[in-house]
Amino acid sequence: MNIPESVYFKRPESHFGWRAELSLTYGIKREKTRLLERHQLGPLTVQKTFFPEGSACHTYLLHPPGGVVGGDQLSFNIDVGPQSHALLTTPGATKFYRSNGEQAWQSQVLKVAKGGLLEWLPMENIFFAGANCKLLTQIELASDARFIGWELQCFGRPMLAERFDKGQVLGQTFISRNNRVLLAESLRVQAQNNIDQAATLRDFAMTGSLYITPIEPELIDKINRVIDEQQRRFNGDVLLGSSEIGSSSTSSAMSLTSTAEDSLMVVRALGQQTEPMMASFVQIWRCVREHWFGEYPEVPRIWST
Repeated sequence: MNIPESVYFKRPESHFGWRAELSLTYGIKREKTRLLERHQLGPLTVQKTFFPEGSACHTYLLHPPGGVVGGDQLSFNIDVGPQSHALLTTPGATKFYRSNGEQAWQSQVLKVAKGGLLEWLPMENIFFAGANCKLLTQIELASDARFIGWELQCFGRPMLAERFDKGQVLGQTFISRNNRVLLAESLRVQAQNNIDQAATLRDFAMTGSLYITPIEPELIDKINRVIDEQQRRFNGDVLLGSSEIGSSSTSSAMSLTSTAEDSLMVVRALGQQTEPMMASFVQIWRCVREHWFGEYPEVPRIWST
């Protein structure tokens, strides 16, 4: 089942702001995953790749301006080749500043070929009051490709008691495998009043989604145990919940697919601060990696700086 092109957000037509694109292609060379091709336009680039785990290729995505304003357009195109393993993250939050009337745009097209694994683990997006932006994420997986990734969104600056009391953020996320849709969801947050907050963020400033595919009952049980541990650890500072889609599902979520490889788990989070949410997602990520490879991953050093 293909998603019609008309469903996707269209890139805003604007003559203002930065145009930045970064395309990365990963593949196996000399028994390691390596960054084989890099094409960039404007202020998006990468640091030197790292290999703290042997064959997996760690990459830090950089946006030197440090923030996004109305009219800026950022596009990431990531292509992970057969049997390749890439981990991508960012050194800090992406800040979307108050709009000057123009709409900001960020798109991410993430493709993983047969036998490949992509770990998409960026730091959070922070939307300042008055921000106006669209976000589009497309994740396209081959038959036995693996993916784990998260999206963390912070509305306003809660540590400074600044609410997202004006502005608009529109988001779309699509995950498909072999052109079969696993997930299609939208985010819409506008200048919030009490009714809006009760219906969307429930008075929390942050929302997060962690996606894992494929999934199986044993791994689902492990993840749910980690969720329970993190809830006790943070005692209400972050609220976590999960749902599964696919033939291995143990929940009542609607199944859009029919094979085990098409199963997907989504962990949702609400919170007021980045640290509890990020820490909880990292523990779930470590659990998944241990299940897949029999050992815990090397945590990117940039997260500790």
